[in-house]
Amino acid sequence: MKRFFIIFCLIVLSACSRLDITDVTPTGSLFDPVSFPEFHLHVSEAEWSRLLEAFDRDPDTQEFVWADLVFKQNGSTVNLSGIGLRLKGNTARRRPESDGRFHHAHFGLDFNHYEQDDAHAIGGVRRVDLKWFKDDATYAREIFCYDLFARFGVWTAPRDVYCRLWIQVGAREEAYFGVYGMLEHINERFIGSRSRFGGAGGNLWKCRSADLRSPDAVIGADDNQSWFQYELKTNKKTGFEPAKEQLQHFIRGLNSHSGDSFNEWLPTVMDVDLLLRSYAVNVAVGMWDDLWNNANNYYLYFNTTDPQQYKVFFIPYDYDNTLGTSLHCGVQSDAGRQDPYRWGPADHPLMGKVLQNPVWRAAYRKYLQELCAGDCSEQAAVARIKAWQEKIGPYVSNDTGEDMSIEDVPAGWGNHHEYRVVESGDNNFFRVKAAAVAAMK
Repeated sequence: MKRFFIIFCLIVLSACSRLDITDVTPTGSLFDPVSFPEFHLHVSEAEWSRLLEAFDRDPDTQEFVWADLVFKQNGSTVNLSGIGLRLKGNTARRRPESDGRFHHAHFGLDFNHYEQDDAHAIGGVRRVDLKWFKDDATYAREIFCYDLFARFGVWTAPRDVYCRLWIQVGAREEAYFGVYGMLEHINERFIGSRSRFGGAGGNLWKCRSADLRSPDAVIGADDNQSWFQYELKTNKKTGFEPAKEQLQHFIRGLNSHSGDSFNEWLPTVMDVDLLLRSYAVNVAVGMWDDLWNNANNYYLYFNTTDPQQYKVFFIPYDYDNTLGTSLHCGVQSDAGRQDPYRWGPADHPLMGKVLQNPVWRAAYRKYLQELCAGDCSEQAAVARIKAWQEKIGPYVSNDTGEDMSIEDVPAGWGNHHEYRVVESGDNNFFRVKAAAVAAMK
C-alpha cells in the first residue's frame, strides 16, 4: 500500500512542473538557441580608460561606462546609442586590457542604463551578461547546463546561448573577442518574463556563502559596494526591512520544522516538485559549488512582499564549473561519482530534510534516472555538445590570442583531470554519472 501511494504521488508530482523547452525559449527570441548573434561595441578611449581605472581602484567594481552597440541576429540589425557597459564575474573578473593587449573578460550590458525607455531594449530584453569560457576548453559546460534545465522543465533557470563579441575602442581597429555565452540577467525583468512565479513585484535575493541555517546572517540591499550573504536585488529603497523579515521567516521555518511538520509546511512556501527537478539537474551535471554542498551560486525569489504569506523559488545560477570540473569542496571530492543522496551535508535544513521524505526522495531518484536515460545520457549529451562545437569551431580563434582551441578537458585547477564530455570511454562524465545514479537505492 505504501509503495502504491509513493507511485501515485510521483505521477502527480511529475505532472506539475513539466515544461517544454519551446515554452521557455521560443524560436526567434533573443535567446533563440539556433541563432548566433553578434555584439559590436564601440567605446570611446575616455570611457574605456574610465572602465580600466575603476577596475584598478576596485577589482569588484560595478561601475558602468557609456558604449554604443550594433547587435545583429538572424539578418536583422539593432543600433543602440548609449548603453551601460560594466565588468562582471567573481573569480573570473579581470582587467580587459593590459600593456596594449586585450583580454577575455565577463561583461554586463544594460541597454537601458542611460536611456530609460522601452526603445532601449532588444526583443523586450534590457540587460544581458556576456561570459567568456573561463577554464572551459570544451566551450560547452554552462550552455549545456542551462539547456538541460530548460529541457527538463526548470523554467526558473536563466537562458544562455552562444554569441560573438567585437569591441572597438576609440579610433582603434575593431577587435574580435571571440565566442561568448549570452546569459539572461536575473533581475525584475527576468521575474516579470515568467508568469509562473505568480507575482512580479516580490523580493529577489542573490545568495553567496548562504547555507540557510541562520536568520542572523549578513543580509543587506545591493548598494554596488558591500558584500552580503543574502543581497536584495529588488525593492531596495523602500522595502528592505519587510523583505529581510520575510527571508528570516523562511530561514526560521526551515530550521524549526522537522519530520511531519516539515513535510506539511514546505509545500505551503515552495513548489517542491520544481525544487526536486532543479536539484536533479544540478546533481546530474555535477554542480558542486551550489546551495547544498557549498552554500553558493543561487537566487531566491519570494513572489509577494508579505513577510509571512509567499511562495519562494530556487533559481540556479553560475554553472561553468560542471561536467567533470571537480574539486575537494564541502562533503565532496568527485562530482561524477558522488552519491546523489549525499550531495551536501546530511543536516542541510532544506535538501537534507527534503530527502528524508520517502515520496520526495523517490521523485528525486526518478528524475535523476530520467535525465541519465534521456537528455543527460552519454549518447544524447555528446551529440548535442558535438553539434555546438561544430557550429562555433570556426569562430573560436580571436584577437585576444586566448582560448583559441576547443579541447575535451576539465579545468586544470580541478582534482579530476581524467573526465571527458565528448570522448567515449570509462572517463566520460555522463557515463560515470549514470553509474552513480544507477547505484541509488
